[in-house]
Amino acid sequence: MFTVEKVCLVVVDVQGKLATIVDESETIIANVSKLVQAMQALEVPILWLEQNPSRLGGTALEIAQHLQGEAIAKMAFSACQEETFVEAMKASGRSQFIVTGIETHICVYQTARQLKEQGFEVEVVVDAVSSRTKANKEVGLTKMQALGIAPTSTEMILYELLQHADHPQFKTILQLVK
Repeated sequence: MFTVEKVCLVVVDVQGKLATIVDESETIIANVSKLVQAMQALEVPILWLEQNPSRLGGTALEIAQHLQGEAIAKMAFSACQEETFVEAMKASGRSQFIVTGIETHICVYQTARQLKEQGFEVEVVVDAVSSRTKANKEVGLTKMQALGIAPTSTEMILYELLQHADHPQFKTILQLVK
């Protein structure tokens, strides 16, 4: 089970025009925004990435407005190939990673795969990832599942982290998932 003490959220490349043209883009952006807000309420570290931001643009405003600090810029498809991400990941001290973002079959897949290969527990949030086509999203999810990367949903992972209805942040999370 994922816990607040062990988990870190990784937000992959929800940026620029691409964020608006992926399959079910409005739902994906809304769910990533909910996850970010919930993780902040739960005091869970968030590592957010931007693929080639000078060309693709910054993180979608609906998400960026809730984030603190700077995005980790990357050129590699897997965040695990970027030294800045690796340093931030190690500094977090976390062993469980929740991965969300775009595109499922490219950057999300490669990042999740390499985290798993390094021995971390990894889950992908199926209603907070997407690709330009539904078929590519499904292929990415299938390959991740075959590697032992479990699927989860926005609501499922949030309640898993809360564990109890008497958690101090229960009402905050409840408002986000309604």
